[in-house]
Amino acid sequence: MESKKLWKMWLVIIFGLLTFIPVAQAQTPFDITECVAGQVTIVFQSQEVTVSGLEGKGVIFSNHENKVFDNCTFQVVQVARVVGTSRVANSYWKIIAPDGDVIVASVDVIGPEKTMTFMHGTGKWKEIKGGAKGKSVTFGKPVVPGSFQACSRYTGTFELPK
Repeated sequence: MESKKLWKMWLVIIFGLLTFIPVAQAQTPFDITECVAGQVTIVFQSQEVTVSGLEGKGVIFSNHENKVFDNCTFQVVQVARVVGTSRVANSYWKIIAPDGDVIVASVDVIGPEKTMTFMHGTGKWKEIKGGAKGKSVTFGKPVVPGSFQACSRYTGTFELPK
């Protein structure tokens, strides 16, 4: 009786591992840096609270050997609030591959942490799933009042249907 239980346990473990392996292999890693410039609109500003919006356009380059997302361009819109030193922002991105296919993503910012989630894709990116964690890597001095220039780095994975 004991050997039957042991055999069944091993069967469940092996089946579980075999089920997990194809999922893990289907994920593609990426490591990108995006640089963006645009305009900021202040909706409200006081010593305690700032509410703003921005629109920016930029370019993405890959830091990974697979070169995923290299040379993509993007447009982003964002709404942010700063209360004291705490910043929270939500943005939506239209990422355009060199061949014209598009990915729509959202990025949530809480303090210095950024979380990107892929929402939609066209062409080769149809049904994309996944996302990344990111952080700002630099902020430039505004070229003109009300503008911003910045770069962030994201690392994550995505999955496409087979």
